[in-house]
Amino acid sequence: MTSLEEAETEETVTCLHLTFYHPGQEEKMMFRCLNFCKREQVRADDTAKFGRDSSVCRYSLVDTRVSRAQFSLHFYRKLHSSECGFEIKNLSKKTKLTVNQTELGHLNKIDLPWKCIICFGDYQILAEIQEGESVDYFETHLHLAEAPILQERCLPRLPSLQPIPENGISPSLFLPQGKSPTEIDENEL
Repeated sequence: MTSLEEAETEETVTCLHLTFYHPGQEEKMMFRCLNFCKREQVRADDTAKFGRDSSVCRYSLVDTRVSRAQFSLHFYRKLHSSECGFEIKNLSKKTKLTVNQTELGHLNKIDLPWKCIICFGDYQILAEIQEGESVDYFETHLHLAEAPILQERCLPRLPSLQPIPENGISPSLFLPQGKSPTEIDENEL
């Protein structure tokens, strides 16, 4: 038997990618205690807390407007399934938390969608779950956004505003790509 045959089977690890944005991040440096460089392992039975109090929270935000414990993420395995997920709970008594426009009051919790935007105050966090098989631990990978996440990813693109003729049929539907309609004087017809 070779060492390859005797080796433990490699299992993939669930990774929670979190991209942070705040409009004052450059001058206030509220993310200076977060490790943006590498993935971090978190035991499956630990709760990942975010907030101002570094003695209570694993992920500390340096901002007096953030609650001592703002929110928590709990890793779990779904009932009668091998699929894992995350539950997010608002721990702040003063600040509401929104997850994809679902508002959570104090101690409210919901399942975290596989891709969502978490907002509180001026903070925007894009959360993306990369599924894995491990049930012993998960990983977090933190990123820093340079532009607002809501404007960058969520707002629908507005259609270009073009005049609509009185008959209600847009001539651009019938024109080849790159061609624009030309105006003709009705006397020329």
